[in-house]
Order: sequence, then structure tokens, then C-alpha cells
Amino acid sequence: MTQNIPGALNFLINLQQPDALNIQGNPLNAEIMHDIDEFDKQLLKQLQKNNRITAEELGKMINLSTSAVQRRLKRLREEKIIEADISIISPAVVGQHITCVVDVTLHLGNSKVIENFKKLVSGSTEVMQCYYVTGTYDFVIIVNTKDMKHYEEFSKKYLMDNADVKQFYTHVVMDKVKIGFSVNV
Repeated sequence: MTQNIPGALNFLINLQQPDALNIQGNPLNAEIMHDIDEFDKQLLKQLQKNNRITAEELGKMINLSTSAVQRRLKRLREEKIIEADISIISPAVVGQHITCVVDVTLHLGNSKVIENFKKLVSGSTEVMQCYYVTGTYDFVIIVNTKDMKHYEEFSKKYLMDNADVKQFYTHVVMDKVKIGFSVNV
């Protein structure tokens, strides 16, 4: 259970996920953490393993009634603690065999240029994830394409022919060692 300590703030940092999921999360704009108890934590742990599990099954696992589980899940969703219920599809199964990690540097770091780039990549079906970052690069994007020709077309459209892009570096993924969206609860 979260403790309310005078003068201390508890923060929940939202996981940045693809805009296609309609999830808005920015680690720099942390929200004050909601009070979640041990039952909520147990529910969240189980749902991250299998979000298709029924409220009845969850109740048996954590010793709550089905209706209590349903109320908690409704609250967790309303408070955006659970940001989305999604299915993760294998890119290779749908013909997207190439994954690239792309580091992007913009010419200018002003807010208009940054917002324009965010909008641009948010509209791309090839971009799975986009992170606005600190350091040497302005953005790190994860891109899935059918093949290298498809990636070349993507890079021309969104990067090479974009006057705001100063440079970009592409890392072609050889092996996906770990992929996950689970948060340590």
C-alpha cells in the first residue's frame, strides 16, 4: 500500500507506447501515483501475464469476490492505471520481417519542429514506438517493415526528405532478445 508521507510525493510514470494505441504517456510529465493496495498489485501482476483471464478466475487467485475484482478493474481502467487491453501480434506473421532502431537528430530543437516530427511519425504505420529523448539524439524510433526496400521507402519519406531531420542512424535488429510491456508492480 502506498504511504501518504507529508511532504513526499509518490509518482507513477506512464509507459510510453505507440500512439496507435491512443496512449499518452510521458515520463517527464509524471502523474501523482494513485493509491493501489496489495490486491490491486496482485491483479495488475496477473493481468500483465494474461489479460484475458476472467474476473472469477482472478478472484480465486487473489481471494476476492468476482464483483470486487470487477469493481477494482473498472477503477484501475478509469484511473488509467491500466492504460490499454491489447493483443500483441508477431510482426513476422503479418509479413514485417525487418525491425530497425533509428536514432534521429533534428536541425532545430524548437517546440514546433519537435511537435511536427512527433505528429509525422505518429501517423506512420511502420513506426511501432517513438521516444523523445535526451542526449545526442532527439528521437529513438522502432520501425517494422517488410524488407529493406520497404525500410528504404520509409526512410526517404519520413527522414531523408524531411528538411527538419539533420541526420539519422539505423540499427537493424538481428535478434530480439527481450520484448515486453510489463511494469514491475
